[in-house]
Amino acid sequence: MNIKEYLWNAAKSESHRGLPVLSFPAAQKLNVTVEQLVKDSELQARAMETVARETDSLAAVSLMDLSVEAEAFGAKVNFSENEIPAIVGQLISDEDEAKALAVPSLDAGRAKVCVEGVRLAKERIKDKPLLAGIIGPFSLAGRLMDVTEIMYICFDEPETVHIVLEKATEYLIEYGKAMKAAGADGILMAEPLTGILNPEMAREFSVPYVKRIIDALQDDEFSIIYHNCGGSVPKMLDSIFSQNAVAYHFGNAVNMEEILAAAPADALCMGNVDPASQFAQGTPESIRAATKDLLAKCGGYKNFIPSSGCDIPYHSKWENIDAFFEALRD
Repeated sequence: MNIKEYLWNAAKSESHRGLPVLSFPAAQKLNVTVEQLVKDSELQARAMETVARETDSLAAVSLMDLSVEAEAFGAKVNFSENEIPAIVGQLISDEDEAKALAVPSLDAGRAKVCVEGVRLAKERIKDKPLLAGIIGPFSLAGRLMDVTEIMYICFDEPETVHIVLEKATEYLIEYGKAMKAAGADGILMAEPLTGILNPEMAREFSVPYVKRIIDALQDDEFSIIYHNCGGSVPKMLDSIFSQNAVAYHFGNAVNMEEILAAAPADALCMGNVDPASQFAQGTPESIRAATKDLLAKCGGYKNFIPSSGCDIPYHSKWENIDAFFEALRD
């Protein structure tokens, strides 16, 4: 499948179809916990299959579990029954620890579980593409160095951050290749931590590493969608679009209409119904209104695909999720 052509055809169509970041709420339909889901490849495959079968989403998306890659490097993960796993503690705090950090194999942690989940799902989903979720390089470095501490280290010891970024990028390229070999049609790369950087820091600590991953993986039949849900995004659009991803996914911290007005016509953009206040806490009526408002402002752009602003929380009501797709059909 030429997923780039597929997504552009959807964006240019007179009717609207969405591609929300929808995976974890499938646990409700499978009657399993989040902890069971993130540790079991068969359950992950069934979750992707459920979303593909029961919604009009343009693609199935694997779990946006941003602890997987950091766990492979040796970071400690806190699992809980119905919360997305979280990294705790600081694995790398100085240059010596950064230099000693080993790039893990794909057998470390749960990476192989996620790859196998994609392989199983791809065997079952025949009518739409499948996107594998991975973390971005700076966001991975932040989880290894602590998301607060890395901001100080960027100023005080930038070379230490670059050492970690080099190793993170090497690993993510191999992880992406494994997802590609498993049958994924593309990758949704989540780089949210870059959204709190200023534009100059983003150009130094994120953009070149993201672009290296994209250049290593992307081709006519495999696409990278870049996700950044930070509030600083409008100030760094030029560098974001220079990364050469097939599409760019933005969060609800930004005005989607302003993003589209500033975006080149050949930059495919996605977003941005609020996953927390609408999908998780809203009502079918409020999410229909929010979706229709988004379409009224952005639906005229031929480089726009409606989506959620970020990963839809596990506990979001399916009646709200259904209302999003109903609003698009209407």
